[in-house]
Amino acid sequence: MGLGRGLGMSAIIILLVVSLMLALCFLAAFLWSVHKGQFDDPVTPALRMLHDDETSSHAKTVSEPIEKEPSL
Repeated sequence: MGLGRGLGMSAIIILLVVSLMLALCFLAAFLWSVHKGQFDDPVTPALRMLHDDETSSHAKTVSEPIEKEPSL
């Protein structure tokens, strides 16, 4: 009965060490991405696609709808 208890405690220690190492890896990845500028401006790139670009090829090919004069 004492043997099972010892294995349970060693499993908890192993899981604790593995989870701390994983947390440190995530922290290192986050700090690396902050250092590389990944989070500098998260809003502007998402809003950029909402603005019309007059120099794009799509703007050149699409013409304005032609308004017809009302017939009497």
